[in-house]
Amino acid sequence: MLIAVILTLAAGTYGFRVAGVLLRDRLDLPDWARLLLPVAAAALLAALAATAAITEAGRFAGWARPVGVLVGLLLAWRRAPFLLVVVGAAVTAAVLRLLGVP
Repeated sequence: MLIAVILTLAAGTYGFRVAGVLLRDRLDLPDWARLLLPVAAAALLAALAATAAITEAGRFAGWARPVGVLVGLLLAWRRAPFLLVVVGAAVTAAVLRLLGVP
């Protein structure tokens, strides 16, 4: 059953990608929509990242994870190397959990 679900999702994803390439010249979007689509994609990714950082199983994940994400964002904003961003965020969350912060 799981293989059928995976294959269905893979076929659907591939179908959407092929449809985008094939229908690119047939769709005539207004200029405002062409300008809005990249911003909408970035907003959707930011919302997904925020949801993953703040919630776990539909509830608040505690303060350690969001603080770790904020430290990672701060390091990324300061243009730290990617490895330092990931390790800094993980260490921050781990230390806060070690100190008893949920």
